[in-house]
Amino acid sequence: MMGTEVEAKKPKIEENAAENTTNCAHWVQRKKRFCKMTVKTGEKYCGEHQPAVLQTSPEQDEASANNTRIPCPLDSKHTVFKNKLQKHLKICNARDKGDTPAYIEKGINAGEADSDAPDYSKLRINELPDEEFYGIVTRIKELYTKFVENKIASLELSHKLLDAELANTTYGPEARKHLLQAAALLGILDNDQQLKQSTSYIEFGAGKGQLTFYLAQLLETIPDSQVVLVDRMSLRHKKDNKIEDRTLVHRIRADIADFRMSRLELLHRSKRCVAVSKHLCGAATDLTLRCITQPATENSSNKTPNTDYILIALCCHHRCDWQAYVGKSFLQANGLTCRDFAVISKMASWAICGTGMSRERRRALEEQTQTPVEVIDANKTQRLSLSERERIGDMCKRILDYGRLLYLREHDFEAELKYYVARDVTLENVCLLARKN
Repeated sequence: MMGTEVEAKKPKIEENAAENTTNCAHWVQRKKRFCKMTVKTGEKYCGEHQPAVLQTSPEQDEASANNTRIPCPLDSKHTVFKNKLQKHLKICNARDKGDTPAYIEKGINAGEADSDAPDYSKLRINELPDEEFYGIVTRIKELYTKFVENKIASLELSHKLLDAELANTTYGPEARKHLLQAAALLGILDNDQQLKQSTSYIEFGAGKGQLTFYLAQLLETIPDSQVVLVDRMSLRHKKDNKIEDRTLVHRIRADIADFRMSRLELLHRSKRCVAVSKHLCGAATDLTLRCITQPATENSSNKTPNTDYILIALCCHHRCDWQAYVGKSFLQANGLTCRDFAVISKMASWAICGTGMSRERRRALEEQTQTPVEVIDANKTQRLSLSERERIGDMCKRILDYGRLLYLREHDFEAELKYYVARDVTLENVCLLARKN
């Protein structure tokens, strides 16, 4: 009976793509599966994933030309029938709809493009010459010792608002981790007396808005304050949707690279702004710092309040970008190039994944009675012990963050790095604190 049921099960698309005649044969790399859209009889791909076919000769007949697909000029990720291009351009989702909000200005915070900078996205650390590899490691250690070592203090703060949530034993480790981080960030705001009236709190990279959810509860008794959530994605199950007083929260969909704060009328209601974020990935931190320090436009300079406090929990330094990075002058002054930056940002991932192994594999090794120790072999190049890789990775993160501190200090901020939670809560446990002078 059981064998019959198993045989009757519908086979997965992935396992039977070659024989499947109803579903698209395009492999969706991000989802690790084939496209589930149905196709026309006799076709292999759906309209979205039909490969572009170039006309091979002037003699190509009209019927064949009508079936030729070309990349969409507005978004090359999809294709369109050549003879229907003009019609498609009028309805394509990538078109300029003419209703762009005033606070959106394409690339305003993206940084200046360096046309001479090569693309190092495919650079592999294990392919570097030994001299270059160990030279960069030596420079990292020198810069860390000179600018960062023993200069990051620990904060042991937590807001009482989340005490009841943290006492809830039904939460798993992952949920508890996020609650501890939110409690610590709110504790810092409270300790630094930043929970004031007539303040706009801007949560950059807000995601599902967990930090805003608890921050809004604190603002219920503080007059004329609000939270503005900024995120480029439209997410489901957002926590800010559960806030009863809708006047306290406003969510805008915008890429931080395109966000000009001075043109957002919501901010004109307040006397001051506070920028906050719970884990702002890689280049998004640099985009945010550029956004905050962007000079106001002429028609709004007398209305937009200053951002006089910044609290950003940092993470994902391996996703930093040379064009957006605000600390380029610091690196260049210390003899580091665009290529060195690419290597340093890749090495930064060692701080949280020094083995290069999956979490499951690492957990299995940790559960063994004797964990194998990686030993440096003189006959093998570019080999570092696990502990050394993690230490170098952490140094890379802090060096990149120090460049950000200098940028803020150049823009009249007092800036510093702090450990805001313990490492057993999260390895990404450093926040950037800045106050306007």
